[in-house]
Amino acid sequence: MPARIVTRRSAIHGNGMFAAADIPAGTRLIQYKGKLLTHAESDALYGDGADTGHTFLFSLNDDYVIDANQQGNSARWINHGCAPNCEAVVDEDAGGDPRRDRVFIESIRDIRKGEELTYNYGIVLGVPHTRAMKRIWACRCGAPQCTGTMLQPKRGRR
Repeated sequence: MPARIVTRRSAIHGNGMFAAADIPAGTRLIQYKGKLLTHAESDALYGDGADTGHTFLFSLNDDYVIDANQQGNSARWINHGCAPNCEAVVDEDAGGDPRRDRVFIESIRDIRKGEELTYNYGIVLGVPHTRAMKRIWACRCGAPQCTGTMLQPKRGRR
């Protein structure tokens, strides 16, 4: 079966993943893989990451983070978008083991061959979202409704 998605250079940022064929809405495309770390291990390795504007870390649940810097796959190249065509879906382990939870990227609308895959990273930082911080976490998706930043409003605020 031919690959549905491929990695190549992106106009949004660095590398990206693209549809190699038309993809219908609701298609599970790829699992986000990497080394499983506790949040404390992730913080010890990378700090809070707030000053870089770049990360391959995916918060899996309250206990664990997926570090695609280590043992990661091509899902790490899917860029953020303010009008995404995909979403990240967490599959919780049926037995309740948070180490066995998984993240999959799924299409939320029909995607045409050649279109770049994007999802909203949903980045919420524990530090103030200053202008400088918004520049560090700048969004380059180019969507008409682009917010200009990958940062999301803090929970409980609008």
